[in-house]
Amino acid sequence: MYVGDILGRRAIYSPDQIALVDAGKTPHRVFTYSELNNRANRLANWLRDGAGVRKGDRVAVLAYNGVEYLDTFFACGKLGAILTGLNWRLHWREQLALIETTTPKVLIYSEEFTDTVQSIIDQTDVIEHVLHIEGKGIRNSRYFEKTISDSVLIPVTTEDVTEEDIACLIFTGGTTGIPKAAQISHRMIAWNTLNTIIHDLRHGDITVNVFPLFHTGGLLVYTTPLLILGGTVVLTRRFDPEQVLNLIDEYAATAFAGVPTMYQMMMNAPNWDEADLSTLRFCTSGGAPLPVSLVKAFEEQKGIQFKQGFGMSEFGPGVFALAVEDAIRKAGSIGRPNFFVDARIVDEQNQPVEPGEVGELVLRGPSMCSGYFNNPEASAEAVDSDGWFHTGDLATMDEHTYFTIVDRKKDLFISGGENIYPAEIEHVLYQHPAVEMCAVVGVSDEKWGEVGKAFVVLKSDADTTSDELMQHMHHHLAGYKVPKSIVFMDSLPISGAGKILKRELVKVTE
Repeated sequence: MYVGDILGRRAIYSPDQIALVDAGKTPHRVFTYSELNNRANRLANWLRDGAGVRKGDRVAVLAYNGVEYLDTFFACGKLGAILTGLNWRLHWREQLALIETTTPKVLIYSEEFTDTVQSIIDQTDVIEHVLHIEGKGIRNSRYFEKTISDSVLIPVTTEDVTEEDIACLIFTGGTTGIPKAAQISHRMIAWNTLNTIIHDLRHGDITVNVFPLFHTGGLLVYTTPLLILGGTVVLTRRFDPEQVLNLIDEYAATAFAGVPTMYQMMMNAPNWDEADLSTLRFCTSGGAPLPVSLVKAFEEQKGIQFKQGFGMSEFGPGVFALAVEDAIRKAGSIGRPNFFVDARIVDEQNQPVEPGEVGELVLRGPSMCSGYFNNPEASAEAVDSDGWFHTGDLATMDEHTYFTIVDRKKDLFISGGENIYPAEIEHVLYQHPAVEMCAVVGVSDEKWGEVGKAFVVLKSDADTTSDELMQHMHHHLAGYKVPKSIVFMDSLPISGAGKILKRELVKVTE
């Protein structure tokens, strides 16, 4: 069985090669491919025999990065089960909604989220087994490491797993309601790996992963492709710019990926001046346009060359790449489509537009997701009859096939590499009894790229304060989604069709 059993196959080819360094542990824990495969086999045996997990069942993880996260991902692959990575930045009520939608049999969590897990368990009976990575855990929770060590070491394969079976669910920010769960198939992972190797990776590469593993950037940009290729992944628990600079030096990393905010924070770290980044062949930036000033600063001070990319949970995530030589010359562009990705710009009639004209970016190719979990309506809406995935992004393409994102049809903005959807925030604001009308837009921010600003009209017979509305939003939303400021207005600009003119509100902030 080669589909799904990545470590089983890799352990045949390079059993003694270092696969993973868990730099979130003190001291760091180092695992060869053989050792990592043994852990995955032990966990797969327990999941199957102890928790009754079968092909297609979901196993959820609510944890900071660590070897345990990848143990679960690869054990699920062996069983044909589906890893469900939960965004630890969400409010526990949001987590509960995702769990009740995806119905995982098992929940694995790290110590920081003990209270969150207890709140979830108190509200639902969906979860049958709970494993804690550190600490004492809640009542009836099993210790993850002991579960692995006590389990039998027998190779696990599930022969009827095919490339179209789902390996994991990656949650996307929803414009309304709870986030949608993109279904990532084994086929998608394989084709994305091929695209990544063609454009980026080589045998023997070493990367430091700073993205959370619930995020497509953490699990699927370099981590999984590099482990398929037989390289080494140095895994951070959470992003710490000072630690990252040290790890790049200590483990002689050859490739690194981050978002612009991370690169800015690295330059501001206390050890930036003495940091040795000479082993890096390149850095990749995504999530938001990379300022030319950062490109120049890294090149002048550290000799770093930048590639830039564009991707999404539902496709790739390796979709576009901007080559090193274009980093400044084509600044602002997302580059050209990766080798096995077809892209074009279409008008409202779904017809291709001429170079330079604005339209919707649509994509087609084998690294597309298999729709959204338990959401056939959204799945059908995303892909047209000719198989093109509609991104909802407005973009242009020039005569040399360089693409540039112009705007986002659904009003999302990106803060620190995370997609923020105003409609979700507005939904919460409307739950406050004093709010008559509201709108949220993204505004420029030096640190995060963009942050939210809320415009609120109060009911004539009601009163409230910014602090009270902030507390209301924090009660229902993850902290990073809450706007940084609130502006009270007598009225909001309205179009003839009765829609709030957000572009007019953006002008107010300029």
